Amino acid sequence: MTSTARFATITLATVIGVAGLQMIPKAQDRPDGQADHVLLLSIDGLHGFDLDRFIAKNPDSALARLSMHGRTYTNAWATNPSDSFPGMLAMVTGGTPRSTGVYYDDGYDRSLALASGPCVPGAHVVWKQNLDVLPFSFTTTIDPLLLPRDPADGCTSRVWPHQFPRMNNVFEIVKAAGGRTAWSDKHPAYEFLNGPSSMGIDDLFTPEITLNAPAITTTNSFALTMAYDDMKVAAIVNEIRGFDHTGSTFVGVPTVFGMNFQAVSVGQKLKAEQVLTAPVLTGGYVKNMNGTFTPSNGLQATLEHTDQSIGAMVSELDKQGLLDSTMIIISAKHGNSPVDPSTLVRINPTTINTIINTVGPNLVAQLSADTGPLIWLKDQSATEKIVTALNDSMTNGNPARIAGILSGAELAALFADPATDSRAPDIILAALPGTVYTTSGSKIADHGGFGEDDVHVALLVSQPSLPCKVVGDRVETRQIACTILKALGLSCDDLMSQQVEPSKFLPNANHARTVDDTLGVTSVTSVKSKH
Repeated sequence: MTSTARFATITLATVIGVAGLQMIPKAQDRPDGQADHVLLLSIDGLHGFDLDRFIAKNPDSALARLSMHGRTYTNAWATNPSDSFPGMLAMVTGGTPRSTGVYYDDGYDRSLALASGPCVPGAHVVWKQNLDVLPFSFTTTIDPLLLPRDPADGCTSRVWPHQFPRMNNVFEIVKAAGGRTAWSDKHPAYEFLNGPSSMGIDDLFTPEITLNAPAITTTNSFALTMAYDDMKVAAIVNEIRGFDHTGSTFVGVPTVFGMNFQAVSVGQKLKAEQVLTAPVLTGGYVKNMNGTFTPSNGLQATLEHTDQSIGAMVSELDKQGLLDSTMIIISAKHGNSPVDPSTLVRINPTTINTIINTVGPNLVAQLSADTGPLIWLKDQSATEKIVTALNDSMTNGNPARIAGILSGAELAALFADPATDSRAPDIILAALPGTVYTTSGSKIADHGGFGEDDVHVALLVSQPSLPCKVVGDRVETRQIACTILKALGLSCDDLMSQQVEPSKFLPNANHARTVDDTLGVTSVTSVKSKH
């Protein structure tokens, strides 16, 4: 069954599961350590060592205070590939691309058709600013005519972002159990968090971060990105007060809510401030003589600003009498690489196409190549020849800086079989450390790859009733989904991903430790090259 046929048949009952229909218990019915509300915050780009360093250097910061009443997971790993869409889905569905079918926000689906033109299966699917109603100055609206189409019904229907993930999420389960939900993020395409039921989020606020010309691009400026984050922080504060994100209508405090911070990610990726002239801020890290890394002044500014924003949320929770009953989870959809500025090598992504073109012309359907190239082919029968060509290139100067190649049975074992799954890439490349596939001279880091800088992220679970503890168990961010449901007295079994790739709540988070709480994490970087 194609992915589109599948989501067309999903009903609300199958999305949430029968057990999910129970009402969320009232506070007086809860065991100790559980919560009435969960606030989930993704600080994109925040590595585990970033959190450790910031807390150590800023003992009076909001993050330090939260860590004094919670579990800091020093061995937490985001999903592979390390992109925003699969990274966010991991936190709320408990699944990786193996179950969700979502590999990147810029990918390919062999079962869908483009937004316009012939009704032919095979479409480059992009879930970003490309879908926005124009002009999109902080728009929150999607233009339906820009959505991909479903050839199964003659391309008469459009595929909305929420129809793309194959798994349900915690928002849907919480809402079906009687709770209220809210989320704020960087593109209107984050409508995908409504999930297969289309009803996951009560209050979705998604101001577009990427502005169209001649507007100044937000992410070209540390200051503008921090100001952009402030809009979403204001939305969260309004929601803590019991209003909708605009602050105009009283609706009650969400049961599960949160937002995505972009400033730290921009602080890592942007070489230098490109909009404002003073003060002069630069991005990335400074390598010290002893081999450690210190944030640049631009990155440090974004870290401090994000901490202050979290402090404002904590202060408002306290003011509203909600702090004791709210679990705060802080993590990152992904990290960014490289951390070590001396290892940075920019490679034009067309270098990969050039190698593939030695096998034959026009074989690439889609190449998504920030730090971990994903390749979808028009002719899948050419896969082995292309893998051979890529391996040969590694022994002849390695112009694309390839460290390893994943394809065939090895790829299918970790993700899904591209021969039968409409979403799975045919080839995945692991790049040499420091490689960023870009033509931008201002970009000094990115994500998408499988190395430690991309996937070893921060994770902190905090609540006033929790004692301070540092947990070194290897965990995954996809365990956040089950942890949220457990905290609210709901069942992880209602997550559809549990049937494909089971997970558990985070060890020592808010429940007694059970046997085998931790999960193994397989990285593409472990795949050896075949030459």
